[in-house]
Amino acid sequence: MFHYISFRTGGAAITALALSWLMGPRIMAWLKELKFGQNYEDKAAEAGGLQARILSKKGTPTMGGILIVLTMDISALLWAQWNELVLLTLFSLVGLAGLGFYDDYAKITKQNNLGTTSWVKLLVQTALAAFIAIYLWTNAPTRTLISEVMVPFYKFPVLSGAGLVGGILTMLTIVGSSNAVNLTDGLDGLAIGCTLIVAGVFAALTYIASNHKFASYLQVPFVSGAGELTVFCAAMIGAGLGFLWFNCHPAQMFMGDTGSLALGGALGIMAVLIHQPFTLVIAGGVFVAEAVSVMLQRGWFKYTKMRTGTGQRIFLMAPLHHHFEKKGWYESQVVTRFYILGILFALVALSTLKIR
Repeated sequence: MFHYISFRTGGAAITALALSWLMGPRIMAWLKELKFGQNYEDKAAEAGGLQARILSKKGTPTMGGILIVLTMDISALLWAQWNELVLLTLFSLVGLAGLGFYDDYAKITKQNNLGTTSWVKLLVQTALAAFIAIYLWTNAPTRTLISEVMVPFYKFPVLSGAGLVGGILTMLTIVGSSNAVNLTDGLDGLAIGCTLIVAGVFAALTYIASNHKFASYLQVPFVSGAGELTVFCAAMIGAGLGFLWFNCHPAQMFMGDTGSLALGGALGIMAVLIHQPFTLVIAGGVFVAEAVSVMLQRGWFKYTKMRTGTGQRIFLMAPLHHHFEKKGWYESQVVTRFYILGILFALVALSTLKIR
């Protein structure tokens, strides 16, 4: 039975979930003992005007991403057959978790919400993504993952032999996904719930990509060994469900940048490893909307300030979830409605398998 991907996928999800339930209370107690809590108001609360927010988040333990990453690693290492695809994904997960941990620690010790400067985070993320792109390009069995560019709804590569374009796309996918999930992490259960939805999509996509018959029938690229990423996705789902147990409203623990940067980066690298970076844009539509809202808000504010001397805003507040809080939506309403949108985006992403 242990040779079947389906059996190991189920085992990975159950193991990660059980470990999360077992270790969650202990990690929360440990974080409280170390005083690794959010001892500052978040940006939305500082800005004021959130009439629908009843509870303050100040004092809640952060760095809960440790629980997610730890249970994912243990489960994946136990149930997956190690290959370079799994090892690259785990390397990205741990590397970005370390970056997020450093950022969370900086926020806690400085007792404000600034943390690590954005350019430092971007530099580390870019360096990691560049390493992965170069590794895939220089390694003959994985070179086509960089040199051939695939898009949804089309069964043939739109570009071939495009190493530079593919490398840039790989870097943008990993860095963009990592930051998009990070920006979404602002309400109880929002980021982890949306991550679970996208992980479910990629569990299906990685399994199809690993099966020559399915890949041929659905006319998607076959990637040898991608089935082990299905096991990794299952570990992510199990760990995410376990964390959501403690992160649902009112949250007992936040994932912090330790979790959000790592989860986003892992989704990005998996999308690259099965030739589906643009499908991630569709499946992660909520993450894209959150990131775009921040870019539009900052860009328009700077532009109008330069032109008129007074900065103007498109949204009441960015990221987008805070805009709806400002409009009077309760936190649970925002989260649930974003879940619904996430499921719709997931269905559209899965439809790309047949509409080609």
